[in-house]
Amino acid sequence: MSAQTTVKRSPLQLAAGLFGVTFLLVGILGFVPGITSGIEHLGFAGHHSEAMLLGVFQISTLHNLVHLIFGVLGLVAATAAPRSKMFLVLSGAVYLVLWIYGLAAGSGPANFIPLNMADNWLHFILGTVMLLSGLLLGRKVTRH
Repeated sequence: MSAQTTVKRSPLQLAAGLFGVTFLLVGILGFVPGITSGIEHLGFAGHHSEAMLLGVFQISTLHNLVHLIFGVLGLVAATAAPRSKMFLVLSGAVYLVLWIYGLAAGSGPANFIPLNMADNWLHFILGTVMLLSGLLLGRKVTRH
């Protein structure tokens, strides 16, 4: 006889896990030729990187590493509802700050990540969805 254990995940944990997997996938795909065009021009950082994920989003090695870090954080956070809430709210806020930063930095030297207009609006959507997910799904989560 084998005992089966079912782990029930909260909606918060599922959301954090989904974002974590998505960020990991995007971070990895940013290094894959064919999915990333101009990969031979992938710079570590700076607005001069000409690599484009899916031909739309300007990326750099730094940008990919940030996605990988957020992916790992999301998966770790998904192990507990309070951590999931914190991840979603804080990451959502960070992505909204990145949206504002990207709009302000434009395509000049201050744009060290680099970010283009497609990145900026994706960051706005991500930040909003993550923040609202953390706040709305986490209304009943209390810390122990």
